[in-house]
This record gives sequence, C-alpha cells and structure tokens, in this order.
Amino acid sequence: MALEINNKLTGGFANRGEKRAYVTFLAGNKDFVKGVVGLAKGLRKANSNYPLVVAVLPDVPEDHRIQLVEQGCVVKEIEPVYPPVNQTVFAMAYYVINYSKLRIWKFVEYSKMIYLDGDIQVFENIDHLFDLPNGQFYAVKDCFCEKTWSHTPQNKIGYCQQCPDKVIWPEAELGPKPPLYFNAGMFVYEPDLYTYHNLLETLKVVPPTPFAEQDFLNIYFKDIYKPIPGIYNLVMAMLWRHPENVELNKVKVVHYCAAGSKPWRFTGKEINMDREDIKILVRKWWDIYNDESLDYKNIIGEKGGDGHRNQLVEALSEAGVLQYVKAPSAA
Repeated sequence: MALEINNKLTGGFANRGEKRAYVTFLAGNKDFVKGVVGLAKGLRKANSNYPLVVAVLPDVPEDHRIQLVEQGCVVKEIEPVYPPVNQTVFAMAYYVINYSKLRIWKFVEYSKMIYLDGDIQVFENIDHLFDLPNGQFYAVKDCFCEKTWSHTPQNKIGYCQQCPDKVIWPEAELGPKPPLYFNAGMFVYEPDLYTYHNLLETLKVVPPTPFAEQDFLNIYFKDIYKPIPGIYNLVMAMLWRHPENVELNKVKVVHYCAAGSKPWRFTGKEINMDREDIKILVRKWWDIYNDESLDYKNIIGEKGGDGHRNQLVEALSEAGVLQYVKAPSAA
C-alpha cells in the first residue's frame, strides 16, 4: 500500500536550514531539451519554492544549455556512467546512457532532491514531498503490463503489482513474489557521497538488465523503498491498463513515457494515442510550454523592472546559476 502523504505540510517553508532542489537529466543534441524547458516552466506555474538542477552530459550543445539557463535552471555537467560490457538487450536502446543518472547522488550541496525525468510535467505543487522522513527512497510503483515488460515472468503470467489480486503469484512454480518495483522517472532521495561511490562500485558487479538504471536502483534500494501514491508519477499506460486506479483530476505529476506520448513529438497515430484523455494531457503540457508569462525572464520582470532584473542576474551569476558547473572528475 502506498504511503499516505499529507500535502498540507509546510513544504517550502519547512526546515529553512536545508538546501533542496528538483533535478533532471539531459543527454544529446536532440529535442529532449523541450521537455526540460517545459518541466522548468511547469514547476514555476505550480509555485515551487525550489530550483531545477539539470545534470547534462558533455554532448549537450551550448545552445541547449543557454535555453536552460535562460529558464532559471542550474546546469551541472556530469560525465557519463556506463555499465559493465555484456550482451544485455535493453528494453530501449537509449536506456544504456541512463546509468549516468547515478551522478546525481554526488550533488551533496543539497540535503534532499526530487528527481524528475525530462518527459515529466508537474501540474500541481509537490514541494511537500521534501518533508517526507529521511532515510528512505520514495517513488511510485510501476506497471508490468506493457510489451516492454514481455521478457519478465510477471508479464508472461499476467501479474501486475497494480492489481495483485487479479492474478495470484504462483509461488510453488516461480518462488517468492517479487519485491515491490518502482518507476525511476520520479523519486525522492538524499544525495550522499558514500552512497554515490557505493552505487558506482556496485554497478561494476551487477550485470546490466533490460531496464538499465531503473532495475539497478530497484535492486540497490529495495530495503528502504517506500511507495508513494500514483498521483506523483502517472505512467501513461495506467490510463488503459488500470483505469480503476486513476483519478485524473487528482494527478499532480504526469509521465509522458508511453510510445508516441511525448508532447513535442505527438502525432496521435501511435497505439492508444488517439484517446481523448491522452490528447487532453498533451494539450495541458503545451499550454504550459507556450505560456510566455512563465518564462524566467518575465517572472523576473514582474518583480521590479530592468533594475531588479539586472541585480538578480548578477546575483545568480555569482551563485553559479548562470554559468555551467562542470563535474571536477568522473570519480
């Protein structure tokens, strides 16, 4: 059962001595930067009190970094992380680069962070998640029903943790029921150098698996994982696989991870993409992305004109927000 969360907590005003931030990950020179820009604007519309840190690989071009800085993001360059070489076929070929997300545990200037994939949008404030008790790893349970899970025993027998009573796990044939498994597109965690180095050392001895870093994080954090409600990471497939578990009007975070669902590439032609609920969610994403009032420069302008803007830009520059922060080493 997912942890009950009190979203009436003081959120951004609690624990003022702690430094907190959202964080996402960006690689390559393609159009995924649009997702991150949209995420930055979504957090702003939701009145978040915390910045968005973007961990970028060296192959992210200068113009994309400038776009992020202009949206008020803290851009930190990181080095890639690769798993041991083997014959694993990943569920998606690009998953291999996602191991680089492990670098975010090195951001110890922050006491707590909320990781969000770049194809996620935040539609309501979730700052209260920073107030969850320390020492646990918080994320939303995943769904096993899509064809990308066809390699797993769960998918083969029709078992899903979203409806565990529909198909009973056959322990006599397959052994103990698998532990709870989270989707790693969104999670609440605490940066820590010991954990960071241990993650990299553990990666050297754990064979890569089809879901790459998501499988790895599930293995590593299985003993401290605490599920949180699905409203904090609505995986698109839930809409047609488990509609009984979704109250769309209560969803705070949407994960556009299904094939064809990324708003900036959306055509409506892929399977399930002709659904009206999908089209509504895509339009909601575009409403935020196209809203110029949410651009960082306009937010600054609202607070006091050019004089104030120049002062704030100078202050942000001194704080490192308006320059690229490069990782000192890959170690």
